[in-house]
Amino acid sequence: MTATEQRAAGLSGPELADIARIAQGLLERAPDRIDDPAWVADARSAWEDTPARLRRLVREFRRDSGADGRLLLSGLPLPRQLPDTPMVMGSVQRVPALPAALLMLVAHGLGDPASFAAEKNGALVQDVVPVPGQEEFQGNAGSVELTFHTENAFHPHRPDYVLLLCLRTDHEGRAELRTCCSRRVLPRLTDRTREALARREFVTEPPPSFGAAGPGSVHGVLTGDPEDPDLCYDEAATRALTDSGRAALRELGAVIRGAYDGVRLRAGDLAVVDNRVTLHGRSSFVPRFDGKDRWLQRTFAFTDLRRSRDHRPADGNVLAK
Repeated sequence: MTATEQRAAGLSGPELADIARIAQGLLERAPDRIDDPAWVADARSAWEDTPARLRRLVREFRRDSGADGRLLLSGLPLPRQLPDTPMVMGSVQRVPALPAALLMLVAHGLGDPASFAAEKNGALVQDVVPVPGQEEFQGNAGSVELTFHTENAFHPHRPDYVLLLCLRTDHEGRAELRTCCSRRVLPRLTDRTREALARREFVTEPPPSFGAAGPGSVHGVLTGDPEDPDLCYDEAATRALTDSGRAALRELGAVIRGAYDGVRLRAGDLAVVDNRVTLHGRSSFVPRFDGKDRWLQRTFAFTDLRRSRDHRPADGNVLAK
């Protein structure tokens, strides 16, 4: 499927100016490190001052993410001059910057930002950039096609939303974010496959970014309401324990390839993926490693942080296990 150029309903100039003002104010009050709990709390309060239409869009998406499970906000303010695109493994954003402030604001509209200690040292804002020597890597440091997956599908407390803010496009402007929602997939699956995918006969291994995180747990690919199920699947890491499960995964993979949607993110675009029902991936692209390669920043949001309380020391925003 080719990439669509469809954009979300854009915010008005005055609304974007308000967002820029609020984000800038948040930066002016920021400590040395944006992971500071006091600044995270400040961002939570500042969200309430953002334009009403933005808050309504995010609130409605949180209640019902629609047929595609993806929200796209366009034209968000970015710095006039960006530094070079990072080129090292594990690159993150620790110091205050405008993109980080934007991500923190919207994350609070969706719930609470949080991260995983095993992934990029628990940074709340992470870089998604190509890294020299990692071109074939199935993860955010690679530049080959990134296969469809639920973010951290192996984890009992995976994110509810994945926020991806584009700071810089790839040189050719061809790389696309790919998403595929269960609401597009379900009608195309046979009843037999739907029944098989709902059984706890699948295991998803942790991604390479988590290192030696141990084996994944047994789970169903489809869970919850059979008419509108959650979807938990990683094309590169989910395996079936039964013959019927393996057949179901083959059918699911073929359906995804015919049902996904693609969007070419431009600088200032923020894509929010409903990680409960929507898989995401990325097309391949060719990095030049010249400081101007594709650069996204990523944050996770959780609708109910309380559920992971036993994983977060001192009730913080980092899941330690």
